[in-house]
Amino acid sequence: MASITIIGTGAMANAIGGVLAGGGHDVAHIAKGEVGTAPVTGDIVVLAVPYPALDGIASAYAEQLAGKVVVDITNPLNFETFDSLVVPAGSSAAAELQAKLPASHVLKAFNTTFAATLGAKRVGDLPTTVLVAGDDAAAKQALISAVTSSGLAAIDAGSLERAHELEAIGFLQLTLAVGEQLPWTGGLAVAR
Repeated sequence: MASITIIGTGAMANAIGGVLAGGGHDVAHIAKGEVGTAPVTGDIVVLAVPYPALDGIASAYAEQLAGKVVVDITNPLNFETFDSLVVPAGSSAAAELQAKLPASHVLKAFNTTFAATLGAKRVGDLPTTVLVAGDDAAAKQALISAVTSSGLAAIDAGSLERAHELEAIGFLQLTLAVGEQLPWTGGLAVAR
């Protein structure tokens, strides 16, 4: 059983927390108003917040996040125009976060799924697939084990450099959903 702290209480935070708790894992939430005052107790910490909130969380919790698995689920896109990512070309929100939290094991995951497909654990007839990128093999395995034991599929997507591509996939899915070309109940599932 994994011990997981989720920072955030929105749709994605609740979907991730519900799935993981349903898989028998110990899940605690920290709400936006509690950031910086509530302690981080989990070994895996999921940052289920908008991209602009990452800096404040990194500053508030840098010491507590040292040695922990930190999961960035953000899609750093321009939500006013929906026409571009807002991180430097070739970089990613996860890479920026890793630079701010050098003592943590930052992973990119959950950004290519929608809350509805996480909660349903299905995309059509297939299990919802969570892609996980990061540089620490043990950290990736800890998250993948928690995800798969909770009824979802998971794939190791490679090093943290792959977060750039995962954020591009998330960007594409979001723009398609906003443009009503993809339902919010659609998304990524991989047949094996």
